[in-house]
Amino acid sequence: MQKFPTQSHSSSSSKMSEGFEPHLESQTSIMSKVAKGAYKHLINHMLTLLLIYVTVSISIQAVQQGQDYLSKHLLSLHDLSFIWYIISFLLVIITIFTIHFMNKSQPVYLLDFACFKPPAMYRVPHATAYEHGRIILASHQKGVEFLVKVFERAGLGAETSLPHPLHYIPPNPTLIGSREETELVIFSSMDSLFEQTGITPQDIDIVIVNCGLFNPTPSISSMVINKYKMRSDVKSYNLSGMGCSASLISIDLARNLLRVHPESNAIVISTEIITPNSYTGKVRSMLVPNILFRMGCAAILLTNKRSLRKHAKYSLSHVVRTHKGADDSSYGCITHKEDKDGKLGVALDKDLMVIAANSLKSNISRLGVLVLPVSEQAIFLFNFVGRKLFKMNMKPYIPDYTKAIEHFCVHAGGRAVIDKVQSSLKLTDEHVEASRMTLYRFGNTSSSSVWYEMGYIEAKGRMKKGNRVWQIGFGSGFKCNSVVWKCIRDVEVPKTGAWADSIHKFPVIVPDVVML
Repeated sequence: MQKFPTQSHSSSSSKMSEGFEPHLESQTSIMSKVAKGAYKHLINHMLTLLLIYVTVSISIQAVQQGQDYLSKHLLSLHDLSFIWYIISFLLVIITIFTIHFMNKSQPVYLLDFACFKPPAMYRVPHATAYEHGRIILASHQKGVEFLVKVFERAGLGAETSLPHPLHYIPPNPTLIGSREETELVIFSSMDSLFEQTGITPQDIDIVIVNCGLFNPTPSISSMVINKYKMRSDVKSYNLSGMGCSASLISIDLARNLLRVHPESNAIVISTEIITPNSYTGKVRSMLVPNILFRMGCAAILLTNKRSLRKHAKYSLSHVVRTHKGADDSSYGCITHKEDKDGKLGVALDKDLMVIAANSLKSNISRLGVLVLPVSEQAIFLFNFVGRKLFKMNMKPYIPDYTKAIEHFCVHAGGRAVIDKVQSSLKLTDEHVEASRMTLYRFGNTSSSSVWYEMGYIEAKGRMKKGNRVWQIGFGSGFKCNSVVWKCIRDVEVPKTGAWADSIHKFPVIVPDVVML
């Protein structure tokens, strides 16, 4: 309960001090904020200020010398040295600008993207998932208990979806069923994207598809080209085995291709076909993916056409890729293999989270140099030097990435993955809200999860011009990849899409344990 000072005629001096203390504190607080703001502004713009000072100094000196020279040689027209001086100076300036524009990377714009929304018939409520697991593993009671324990803490909601063949008891994965899932998720996403952008299939110059485990012949990229009757000179690429971070690898590939193919449109399709990958054995580490993975797909349209910039939502700022495959433990922490009974599945190593944390650390150390303000980099450097060189007793300084990034899209690989990234980067619950809600609503959709998260932020109306978005993906190998986008216009709340009819329900409180 708040207490108020009592009135007393004999304590005027105390009243004065009581009245002035808040004022003094507010003044101190204001001065502190001003000092911090001035420091950050000075540090972040030090190079710019230095360049301005040097440029102004040189310009003043050049003007003074030019005036002196003109006053001496204006009447001596036969003396052409001053003219050559001016021409040489202009040639140097022209050369500098020419080299600058030749070396400047061609911008890559993200026009729009679309995520697959599963029909209600594919929904897997908690009770259904529990019943199927109990029946399929009836002879393995410990396996049932393990699955229930994991599922109760997985962070998935009651509306995640599985493809039709996995609704059978036991599951009935076939090549036909896998192709049907492929066509459903990819073609639905593509149709939505073409409708949103007004771009036609004949306008597409580059097609990149990433799908980790399902790789039919003809390839999935060929399925797309055949379905939409694309041009015969379209450049197609099919990435496999790249894990849940494959979408960001595809973005990097698209960027590199757009650098060498001017005036082009590229479409990236990110998915994981799970029909043929349902594990039916009894090994615990191979049962976990059955709980986490769900249907999903994203189609992303990129371009380097400057004429389309006004229609684009984002420009690509940075791509940072980290691969720890040289280390044996990292290489083998996620493996597609057979168990001792010949059952095929994906095994997750118990040290997966430690390996993911180390990969993230390596990735953000490179990304930080690109995105963090100089003030944060300076504090980090002083902290590092103090600890390593001068053996000072201080905690390692974790840079504040929220000063450079407004929105975070952390791969929804599971609750533990999101928790680890949140603690490592010192993020708030709001920063990882999109990741948690994506995991809750759609499950782990593999490489496409970061796009569902970006769609969530847009659907909430939070994406504003100038905002930066950081997509973080983890995948087998082991890989950690980052992509940073800059929003180049205020993004209107989409009227259609995976979140359109349910965004008003979110965010929801996800309990630590959901009792089945």
